Amino acid sequence: MTSPSVTATKPQAAAPAVPPALSTSAHDAGLLLLRVVLGLTMAGHGTQKLFGWFGGGGISGTGQFFTASGYPAGDVMAVVAGLTETLGGLGLALGLLTPLAGAAVVGTMINAIAVHGAGSFFAPKGIEYELLLTVAAAAVALTGPGRYAADRFLPVLRSHRLVHGALAVALGVVIASALLLVRS
Repeated sequence: MTSPSVTATKPQAAAPAVPPALSTSAHDAGLLLLRVVLGLTMAGHGTQKLFGWFGGGGISGTGQFFTASGYPAGDVMAVVAGLTETLGGLGLALGLLTPLAGAAVVGTMINAIAVHGAGSFFAPKGIEYELLLTVAAAAVALTGPGRYAADRFLPVLRSHRLVHGALAVALGVVIASALLLVRS
């Protein structure tokens, strides 16, 4: 028999170590930091190509580089690369159209890796920097921008879907591949 003072208790589930609100805030803050640094870095590279800022070659100098690298219409490619890096970078920094912004950076950096070559992994002649930027942009496109982003005000992107990021990254890879095919 059981004594009336002894009652059976159900085992309680262990409380999470970090409250969900805090872990979500940390996740969103981390994504914000990654987006801003990655985005502004890419935007800076784009403005080097477009305007010659930060020691860049501007359209003319960058166009000569693209021509020497085997791309047709070097000046046009300089404008395309400059706009892609600038607008993609600003999109990432703001969290605006994040899947497409990430895809723009992925596509641009695939071409940068192809031009730089795979002679080595580590700098100064390696691809480590370009690869890091490519993977970071793909990760943000796949993960989403977090809560601290302009995408929260766009109904279609308010709640990020993995499929949006995956399709955008695939688009960036396809466009990058097409550009590499026209390179001689």
